Amino acid sequence: MKGKKPFEAAAIEAWEEAGVRGMVKKKPVGRYTYLKELDNGDVAPCIVDMFQIEVTEISGDFKERGQRILEWVSPDEAARRVREIELKSLLVQFDAHGRKKKRDRG
Repeated sequence: MKGKKPFEAAAIEAWEEAGVRGMVKKKPVGRYTYLKELDNGDVAPCIVDMFQIEVTEISGDFKERGQRILEWVSPDEAARRVREIELKSLLVQFDAHGRKKKRDRG
């Protein structure tokens, strides 16, 4: 978004796509890539910076309402539901308190 810092654009996207507002951390928690299918059938590579938002407001009235099915799930469950391998990894490692998850070595 022209004229917006990345974390500001992320906050706008969160509102438009999911109807949530809150405090967005300025530093991304990760980055992933995917191939986006365009309306004309072409495919464009995309790089996405992922920002953490502490949700303080939820609304059912937002721009892309009806285009998505919204459901609150844990990061682990979200990882099971997405196709992008890099995004799966970010979600599995995500900790809401900003610490890296410890991996089981067992």
